[in-house]
Amino acid sequence: MSKLYIVPTPIGNLEDMTFRAVKILQEVDLILAEDTRTSGKLLKHFEIMTQMQSHHMHNEHKMVNKIVERLKSGETIALISDAGTPAISDPGFLLTRACIQNKIDIECLPGATAFVPALVNSGLPNDKFVFEGFLPVKKGRQTRLKLLAEEERTLIFYESPHKLLKTLNQFAEYFGEDRQVSISRELTKLYEETVRGTVNEVLAHFEHKAPKGEFVVVVSGK
Repeated sequence: MSKLYIVPTPIGNLEDMTFRAVKILQEVDLILAEDTRTSGKLLKHFEIMTQMQSHHMHNEHKMVNKIVERLKSGETIALISDAGTPAISDPGFLLTRACIQNKIDIECLPGATAFVPALVNSGLPNDKFVFEGFLPVKKGRQTRLKLLAEEERTLIFYESPHKLLKTLNQFAEYFGEDRQVSISRELTKLYEETVRGTVNEVLAHFEHKAPKGEFVVVVSGK
């Protein structure tokens, strides 16, 4: 029976892969991977021999209809990203929507995603929060920051190492230097670290210690 499986993969530590995820990846007809080289290492580690095909932000628009036709023909397909849960700041939304429109079954497995552990260990209120993912690079960035400056719920962002200092400086400008922030990097990996404090204190830390790795930034609401 045709079905699309959304399968989370570890964000760093391979031991976070679930037994169920491995079983499904072994059994489906095709795995759609954001980067086949990255995913190839994961599949090799768990001795998964299933055929893989690239599915990323640059080709997903062109591929959606072809994948839907394969699913309609009775195949089972799994979608994975390089790390974490597909469609969370990664490809996946377009294909999921197309499957719903074509009445194709979808099953999303629970599993790793970076922002949940970062939020929980931040020590900031987590009963209500806003996940922003990556801020706009240029167009609309200032408008978004002005809007978020008034947000009372905890804010969660993803950020790359080469933009972290710029983002923290803008947080000081738009949110205020004393706004509480918690930054987690390299979650589940060997050099996992969380730095907490005011925007100014955390900015000073990363000005002294150059940012490395992938970052989740959690900011207290207004």
